[in-house]
Amino acid sequence: MTLPVCKTALVLGVALYTTLIVFNNLTDYDSNYQLVRHVLRMDSTLANNHGMWRAINLPVWHSIFYWGIIVWEAASTALCWWGGIGLAVALKKGAQQFAGAKNIAIAGLTLNLLLWLVAFLIVGGEWFLMWQSKTWNGQEAAFRMFTVIGIVLLLLVQPEDERHRP
Repeated sequence: MTLPVCKTALVLGVALYTTLIVFNNLTDYDSNYQLVRHVLRMDSTLANNHGMWRAINLPVWHSIFYWGIIVWEAASTALCWWGGIGLAVALKKGAQQFAGAKNIAIAGLTLNLLLWLVAFLIVGGEWFLMWQSKTWNGQEAAFRMFTVIGIVLLLLVQPEDERHRP
C-alpha cells in the first residue's frame, strides 16, 4: 500500500505546487509578465542575431501569451487536484480501482509537462531564443519543472501490485 500512497501524495504535491504558481502569476502579475514580454520582444538576446524577425513587440500579444500560460497552468492544476483526490479515494478500493483512477492525474501531469516543454523550452527557448538571454531566461526553471513532473508521471504510470488490498 505504500507505493499507491506515495503516488497519490506526489500528484497532490504537484497540484499544490502548480496552485502556488497560478496564485503567484495572478497576484504578482507583472513579475512574470515581464519575463514573457522580454522573451517575446527578444530584447536581451545576443546582439546581431539573425532571428530578430521573430520578435513580437505588440503588448496585446504579450498579454495574450501570458494569459494563455496562466489558463494552461490553471487547467493542468485543476486536473492534478481532481486526479489526486480521485487517487486518494481509490486507495481504499484496491489495486484495480486505483489503477483505473489514474487517468485524470495522468492527463493533468501530461498537460503540465506540455506547458513546460512547448511554451517554455520550445517556443520561448528555441523560437524566441530565450537561451541567449542572461537576464530573461526561464529555461532552467522550465527544465526543473519538466523533470520533477515527468518523474511523478513516470512513477504514477507504473502498474499496481495486485497484492494492494484495501
